[in-house]
Amino acid sequence: MTNLNLFDLESGNMMKTVTIIPRLQYSNRLLDGIVGVLENKRNELQKLNRFLSDLNDGSIIRTLDSEKSISFSLEILNHIKKRLDSVSGVNSIPELLPLIIPMVRTVSAQLFSIEPICSQKLCELSVHLGSIVLDSAIITRARFDFSHSNEESLLILDEVKLIVDSKINKRYPNLDSFKSCNA
Repeated sequence: MTNLNLFDLESGNMMKTVTIIPRLQYSNRLLDGIVGVLENKRNELQKLNRFLSDLNDGSIIRTLDSEKSISFSLEILNHIKKRLDSVSGVNSIPELLPLIIPMVRTVSAQLFSIEPICSQKLCELSVHLGSIVLDSAIITRARFDFSHSNEESLLILDEVKLIVDSKINKRYPNLDSFKSCNA
């Protein structure tokens, strides 16, 4: 009877492993769609901001904030995509995915007022990734230290923010003069 239970457990784990694969694929497709929408939006905002920067007035500040938010979101989502693409099996999921769930939620919150549909889809992605992480933990008997994942996520988010701010400042060198006009 013990062997039968062990076999049932292994069969159940095999079944759960099989159900993880389509959810990972769906998560990747969902993420690709979100990235596509945001790249188009960023390109539109960059064109508009180049035009507004040529006018040399303060109207660029509002659209520049949107461009920063979208650029930040895209940088984070590209980082998340790399993590998702590096999943090589159910055993790698507990190592790779817990870190990205807080980042997905942060980006979702960042986009709520700018791109509400993308924000909603990121919430869906977060739920899918969370269920994948939990199922993989059951299969692999992994344990998580979410406080460590959250700290690591915050470091990545801060690093990306600095990178995006630097890129925006290089793209719009007169940004300080725009800000002082509005102050």
